[in-house]
Amino acid sequence: MSKENPNDILDVIVIGGGPAGLQAALTLGRLHRRVLLLDGGRYRNDPADHLHNFITHDGRRPAEFRALAHADLAVYDTVTVGAAEVSSVEPDGPRFTVTSADGRQHARRVLLATGVRDTLPTVPGLQQLFGTVAAHCPFCHGHEYAGRPVALLGAGPHVLMQARMMTRIASSLVVLTNGEPLAVETTAALAVMNVPVRPERIVAVARHPLGARVSLDGSAPIDVGGMLVATTFTQSAPFAGQLDLELLPSGCVQVDALGRTSRPGVYAAGDCAHSAALPMPMSSVLAAAAAGQLAGSACIADEVLG
Repeated sequence: MSKENPNDILDVIVIGGGPAGLQAALTLGRLHRRVLLLDGGRYRNDPADHLHNFITHDGRRPAEFRALAHADLAVYDTVTVGAAEVSSVEPDGPRFTVTSADGRQHARRVLLATGVRDTLPTVPGLQQLFGTVAAHCPFCHGHEYAGRPVALLGAGPHVLMQARMMTRIASSLVVLTNGEPLAVETTAALAVMNVPVRPERIVAVARHPLGARVSLDGSAPIDVGGMLVATTFTQSAPFAGQLDLELLPSGCVQVDALGRTSRPGVYAAGDCAHSAALPMPMSSVLAAAAAGQLAGSACIADEVLG
């Protein structure tokens, strides 16, 4: 039986080509670790025209950001980027086997940067506006609605938080509950802020010269310059289950401050993971990249310290 060539075993396989995975690969490459980044070509911010709230990259197109990152990685001889979707990650003794469309690769460590998948409320036309006229994050898109009327969609506690965040930005605010009841405390707080609440069902939303036209059941339509909506999200990949990783109530992978998961040798960064101290990931490009740097650094630290 022939012995396996140690050179065939990579130091780290990074799964996911968004900001967390790209930064993790850069951090590892700068320490001359043999890294394979596998990018399935799907990203949470695909619907967005531009990314924001990232110093030196504010307003940049996501595809342009990734192209610049790939150019950075190309400088490092020990980093390889593969355009392949991963189907499985399996523990294999002291290493891990990763299976993708490109075959099977082996590594001493695996870093998951696979992100999450958003699910929007069931409102006809909302999907077509998401990422531009409609968004879920005031930090990422709130400024783009400045000086215009903004609708806050939903009946959860998020609408009060969004209202407080947007009061200095929007010319006016309105809460659209889409037929769902608001908590009494939320209704009272919105009334103090002079934010009206419209309880009608939303028939549809569509593009309008101002931004979006919201058609309400039994009432005249409302024209707004932007919409903020809370999404629900799920893991974009099955690897947390395959590796039996501990999850948090949010559905994300539980990690420590440096991105270590409950399984030694497996790390996670970006929107797919967060620490137990947070209720959910800080869903931004900059936060994801920072988490990727920390997780990449943890791979190095664990290797060096044994």
